[in-house]
Amino acid sequence: MDPAYNHPRYHALDARLNAAAVPTPQLGDILESIASGATPRRADAALYDESESGVNFFRILNIADGEIAETDMKRIARAVHDGQLARSQLADGDVLMTITGRLGSAAAARAEHLPANINQHIVRMKIDAERCRPDFLVEWLNCPIGTELSNRPASGGTRPALDFQAIRRIRVPLPPIGVQDELIALMDAARAERKAKLAEADALMNGVDDFVMDALGITPIPEDSRRVFALPSGNVSARLDPYFHSPEFARIEKMLSQTQCELLGGIAKFSKETWNSQEHGQAKFRYIEISAVSPDTGEANWNEVLTSDAPSRARMKVKSDDIIVSLTRPHHGSIAHLGPEFDDCIASTGFAVIRNVAEHVRRDYLWCILRAQICRRQMIQRASGGNYPAITQSELANVTVPVPDMNTQNRIIAEIIRRRRTARRLRAEAEEGWRSAKLGFENGLLGDWQDCA
Repeated sequence: MDPAYNHPRYHALDARLNAAAVPTPQLGDILESIASGATPRRADAALYDESESGVNFFRILNIADGEIAETDMKRIARAVHDGQLARSQLADGDVLMTITGRLGSAAAARAEHLPANINQHIVRMKIDAERCRPDFLVEWLNCPIGTELSNRPASGGTRPALDFQAIRRIRVPLPPIGVQDELIALMDAARAERKAKLAEADALMNGVDDFVMDALGITPIPEDSRRVFALPSGNVSARLDPYFHSPEFARIEKMLSQTQCELLGGIAKFSKETWNSQEHGQAKFRYIEISAVSPDTGEANWNEVLTSDAPSRARMKVKSDDIIVSLTRPHHGSIAHLGPEFDDCIASTGFAVIRNVAEHVRRDYLWCILRAQICRRQMIQRASGGNYPAITQSELANVTVPVPDMNTQNRIIAEIIRRRRTARRLRAEAEEGWRSAKLGFENGLLGDWQDCA
């Protein structure tokens, strides 16, 4: 037996389950069948069918917190679904749970997802619905104690996993079916409230580009999505790649011509100040890597790293008020305006560091406008590389930046700050409300379910 299985924290959970006012059988007692899927050979295109006639193929990223996420959904051929993966075909109400990597995340398959199948990192469970509602089991597995119980018997070092035996041993509190239905309804209401707040936050931020364009006095030009186009020879610059000359970017250039603009290199200077770990003289340093800057909010974080383990790219010294721009996948918007807490941090060489900015341009405005699509699209235009596009600092300097009068800059800054602050509050409220709902769900189950109901 793995010593971790008998860790004292699990003894406390066992005691709480034993004291519950409802039965707490093992999952195996209510399990009618269980199966895992498989992944068809990725190199064999004939096994996949990305058309509408293909069968939905769920992976770990598609199993969210109680829901099926259709992000980046893959599809397999019907012949694979009916043949090689016949054992793991899904039906309405099947409970799905991740069993490797991110353990214990659960969701129920719905009729609208079918036909569907799963890969080997997920199990499909058919539950005795007369004793346990599938949606109730999903909520239990996703609540904090349920997740901890799922992770208890996990085995494996670098990539922990659950086997069928471990899954069957997970304990599940079972109130009467009527109470299960009431609890499901409460969680559905809490989930809907969370979604509404997150949607409101997203709407605020998704409207930023329209607001900026309006404030700058730029009238949108209809999109030009042509894939085949001709270019006069006199218009060809040093860049010969067709993507650079796409009509989409000509459209952006026309829109920018409606307002006062300057090249980024003309209003900002890049810092060349570097850092050498061998000269640091301290055991640790604060490091900003590209993944530490949120593409959604433009907020940065730093991690404390042992100097002896300093990555080779940890070389750019940054200071308070610097603007750092990710040179890799620049269209994602990993661009941050650093506050005083970042003074003397070290950033990856994957960032360009803007230190000096012209007096007629506010730094926070520059940060806002660089994150706007009208600038980010120029960055991807000037980038090179297919799957992992990157822009050089010299090409970044050629990005055209709208520079309005100071009053307009101030108005844009104030509105974006307001939107970000409101969106941050809404997201925090959404997550706190959802966390409270989960705690209320499990506390009621492991106390007196009549009080909970």
